Amino acid sequence: MSVFLQCLWAYIACVAFCFLYNIRGRALHLASLGGALGWLAYCLASPLQNDIVQFFVATVVTAVYAESMARIAKKPATEFQVVALLPMVPGGGIFYTMEYCVIGNNSMFISTGMHTLGIAGALAMGVLLVSTAVRLIHLVRTHREW
Repeated sequence: MSVFLQCLWAYIACVAFCFLYNIRGRALHLASLGGALGWLAYCLASPLQNDIVQFFVATVVTAVYAESMARIAKKPATEFQVVALLPMVPGGGIFYTMEYCVIGNNSMFISTGMHTLGIAGALAMGVLLVSTAVRLIHLVRTHREW
C-alpha cells in the first residue's frame, strides 16, 4: 500500500475519533492532520529497521505538531496529541499479548508483551520529551531576568 494511502486512512480514522472527543470545526481537521503526519513520519523512518524507534520518531513529530497547533489554534495540546497518537496505538500487540496469555503460550505472551510495552514506552517518552522541552523553553522565556 502506498504511503499516501496509509496516511489518508490514518487521517480518516482520526476524523472518526474526533467525534468521540467532540472536536469540531477547524480543530477536527488540524488534529486529524496530526495523525496523518505522525503516520507519515513513521513510514519515512522505516530505514531505521526498528519499529520502536520508528514509533518514537513519529511521536516526537506529532508532539511537536500538537504543541505548535495548540499555540496557533489556542486550544490544549492534549486535544491534538491524543488524536494524533491514535494510528500508533499498539492495539494489535495488546490483543495478541492477551490472546497468548489466555491460551497459555507463555513464551509468546512474554515476547509480544515486552514488544508492546516497548512501543507504548516509546510513545510515552516521545510525548514526555517534547512536552518537557516546551515547558523549559517557556520557563526560560518568562524568567529572562535571572
